[in-house]
Amino acid sequence: MKTCLIVDDSKVIRIVARRILEGLKFAIEEAADGQKAMEACQRKMPDAILLDWNMPVMNGIDFLRKLRTMNGGASPVVVFCTTENDFSHIQEAIAAGANEYIMKPFDSEIIEAKFAQVGLL
Repeated sequence: MKTCLIVDDSKVIRIVARRILEGLKFAIEEAADGQKAMEACQRKMPDAILLDWNMPVMNGIDFLRKLRTMNGGASPVVVFCTTENDFSHIQEAIAAGANEYIMKPFDSEIIEAKFAQVGLL
């Protein structure tokens, strides 16, 4: 079973994303900020990461940059899921190593389509 780390400071977003991804047969771990996500990745690198941009402690872009330098950090497929929708943010995320980008709000069809696009389904 593939694993997905959901990184978002919103408990509601984590619950909704968990429900969708468990329906797609992913084992889920959650983190409320980038620092907790780093700790989760140090324990066990997931197959996929659904990543918010704006979070306390460590934001999504800083987490992504650190992840990609970690041992094994090049392997997870990272899908940003955020309200930041201007072109400069998308460019910055892709340059930092994001594989795909989803705008909030999202639904199961959007997540399923993006995860299929990046080869996770």
